[in-house]
Amino acid sequence: MAQEPDHTDINAMSFEQALKELETIVDRLEKGDVELEASILIYERGEALKIHCDGLLCKAEAKVEKISLNQNGQATGTEPLDVED
Repeated sequence: MAQEPDHTDINAMSFEQALKELETIVDRLEKGDVELEASILIYERGEALKIHCDGLLCKAEAKVEKISLNQNGQATGTEPLDVED
């Protein structure tokens, strides 16, 4: 019998919680032992979890700063991190 997906509010989840649930969903779908209706439901939840994780990562990247150094290698302050696409 298919296990019902967890209905925990995704927006309240930490990155680690959402990623762990997403990994569980991927594992279940890869095994192929989930009924079609349940597969659709957990796939949709997985997509929502992925979007949530991506958003949290973007917020974290925006907060990261790099330390500016002078010619002597001493810290002089911080500046935004240059993120390459």
